[in-house]
Amino acid sequence: MRTQPRQPPARPFALTTGRLGPLPLVSHFLVRLGLIELLDRYVPTTDRRCAVPHALALGVLLRSNVVEREPICRAVETAHGFAPALYDLAAEDLQHLSDDHLGQALDRLFDADRGALLTAVMLGLGQYFGVRFDELHNDSTSIRFCGQYRHQPETVRGRRPARLVFGYSKDHRPDLRQLLFILTTAEDGGVPVKFRCMDGNTNDSVSHLETWNTVRAVAGRPDFLYVADSKLCGHDTLDAIHRSGGRFVTVLPRSRQEDRQFRKRVQTTTPDWQLVLDRPDPRNRGGPPDRWFVYRDPIGSMEAWPIVWVWSTLLTQRQRAGRQRRIAAASKALTALRGRIVSPRARLRGGASIDLEVEKLLEHFRVRRLPRLAPRNIPAKCEPVFPPPPNIALPPCGGCGG
Repeated sequence: MRTQPRQPPARPFALTTGRLGPLPLVSHFLVRLGLIELLDRYVPTTDRRCAVPHALALGVLLRSNVVEREPICRAVETAHGFAPALYDLAAEDLQHLSDDHLGQALDRLFDADRGALLTAVMLGLGQYFGVRFDELHNDSTSIRFCGQYRHQPETVRGRRPARLVFGYSKDHRPDLRQLLFILTTAEDGGVPVKFRCMDGNTNDSVSHLETWNTVRAVAGRPDFLYVADSKLCGHDTLDAIHRSGGRFVTVLPRSRQEDRQFRKRVQTTTPDWQLVLDRPDPRNRGGPPDRWFVYRDPIGSMEAWPIVWVWSTLLTQRQRAGRQRRIAAASKALTALRGRIVSPRARLRGGASIDLEVEKLLEHFRVRRLPRLAPRNIPAKCEPVFPPPPNIALPPCGGCGG
């Protein structure tokens, strides 16, 4: 049997390999959101000499951060390790991509209306994925930076950027400059809805009203539940949200007179606590149960808004144990300080320097001195009779700290 010789194909085949990783999944969601089209609308490419449009360059940067989380200077290097088609680029376009293209794209993004862009993205997110904006949570944190940063421009291309300044450090590093990051997320899946970057010394209380107005445009209605910390509890901010038909939940600050009045009242009367949650310890299996009680204040706030006090039994035990640990550590440190003072080679001399060292220790361990009561001179034949002190139990509540 004779066999025909195998003919070579008319067009030679070429084997091309490329790394995929999680990029197909990431690109799938970006396509469903229409993010590249939105970037092209809000960050258009007006320079014909630009080989890679700004929207595609920003798409490359976004995908690289999701996949590798490398610095911006290595984003192009990261992109070269994957298949170009996953970045919506041809092989020759990826060769033209450089750090300069990414920098120019970020400059154009800085000049664009980023608030409108983010609102459009969130509206698409709610439409395509059915995210509910019934309850939104807001929180902020400080991001510290090492360095001097002495020369910071007031404006950049007509806009004022966020400034690296000293402020209240939530990282307990007041010696470093910082920025304030504010994030608002939806309770449905924890999806980010609104992000803002502000000066490091910005007070959170001045940012809530603008954030609420923005998320109202995203939610499409004002009656969503806005949850934030005690910085929201300002009369002007809450009154503006209330008059606009909004709802809110916040923490009552210790500086409010309602807090002082309630603490004084619970020393003589026991509130009618209502059990609303009884569950096992979520962190320690076999530990004491975690029971939550609430009590609605019959008086309310000075603005006639309702106040609900919250008491957690598990939180009470943890705070009590934390206090005991701090007291024991402070006692040990004070004993060591006493040994330094009575030593023959003691360097601490004089009452002022000793008191300063003691105050430093008390502040470090977050404890304070107890007042000393001098005994009265009582005749020997008289037997003093003191009434027993009342047993007062102060249950922790919202803002009480135990």
